Amino acid sequence: MSSLSSPFLKDLQDRGLIHQCTNIEALDQLTTTTSIPVYIGFDATAPSLHVGNLMGIMILRIAQRHGHKPIVILGGGTTKIGDPTFKDTLRPLLDETVIARNINTIKGVFSKYLHFDKALMLNNEEWLNNLNYMDFLRDYGRHFSVNRMLTFDSVKARLERDQSFSFIELNYMILQAYDFLELHRRYGCMLQCGGSDQWGNIVNGIELTRRVAQKEVLGLTSPLLTTASGAKMGKTVSGAVWLNAEDLSPFNYWQFWRNVEDADVLKFMKIYTDLPVAEIELRKNEDINKLKILLADEATKLAHGAGVLEGIHESVTGISNAGLPVTEIPSQEFEGEGMSVISLLVRSGLCSSNGDARRLIRGGGCLLNGEKIMDENFCVPKNILDKEYSLRLSSGKKKHVLIQAIKD
Repeated sequence: MSSLSSPFLKDLQDRGLIHQCTNIEALDQLTTTTSIPVYIGFDATAPSLHVGNLMGIMILRIAQRHGHKPIVILGGGTTKIGDPTFKDTLRPLLDETVIARNINTIKGVFSKYLHFDKALMLNNEEWLNNLNYMDFLRDYGRHFSVNRMLTFDSVKARLERDQSFSFIELNYMILQAYDFLELHRRYGCMLQCGGSDQWGNIVNGIELTRRVAQKEVLGLTSPLLTTASGAKMGKTVSGAVWLNAEDLSPFNYWQFWRNVEDADVLKFMKIYTDLPVAEIELRKNEDINKLKILLADEATKLAHGAGVLEGIHESVTGISNAGLPVTEIPSQEFEGEGMSVISLLVRSGLCSSNGDARRLIRGGGCLLNGEKIMDENFCVPKNILDKEYSLRLSSGKKKHVLIQAIKD
């Protein structure tokens, strides 16, 4: 792919966002000469999107920056089934009220990243809810081979573990394929993007469009991202890193990016900020902590606006200057799943006993980096503490300590 001509694809390539493409030469030629609609789907399984969804949003942002038309598909229809891709069991089925409420709260995220005077946001229940089952089976179901669907890695992995794969989950693949066909018919959509786990679903849509509409459309996937230590991207000690401020404060969102592993900083700058790749490369030898702050500032500006940064910086400075007591714990004591938050509360002196710690947790007074811990069995994993990362453990609003792991 070194000879790519398309500014859009070259930008994706330089930022490490291309994993597979169904026909990279055709896509390169098309996006060099033509502005095309590009779509990514987002199911409404929670009230907020999270950092795991952010790579897809950034791909649409890059597409728009290069003159292409992003199409955001909110899965009001497909969420009723749930994407089975690389899931061990059937997703919990959500009712329509919950799905509608989730869509209402997640759709505001996209306006922070995309300009909708030149983009579309659609809900696939618009066409999926009106399908006649018998007509759909006759007109579209006949184009899908169950034999082939069973060879997809996500399905094969489930079956190899002797785990049930239900008929409703097979239908998800068909409906996502139909989305691509419908978007091509209605809006001339030429490209579907997604994570590498979506390859099979994307190929299904391409083949269905070829067979039904006699048109060639294209698919492109980005790599599934993990941190340098192998953790799933966007997970913290207290759960997902949500994009909505109501579910995760801008301060804690900033802290997530500030505390990424050293080895991830430049990679994440390329993926999750608008900074030019050439500038990132020029700054790669700068102090790593300054680069982490730059990453945190740029990522937070996109998600929450530049106006939140002054307050965040003041809070960080205040914590740094507050002279909080530090509890140092040998790394070897973080065994198995980690160290229990109850033990940390007692070791740090915030609580006098295990019972006192449990009462604090039950009462909602235990916070880790400003986020409430409500699970008495919660454990802090070892891999979140390195030589530059402290955790702020709090009892209520006024009593705080810093937890640091020290080398054995």
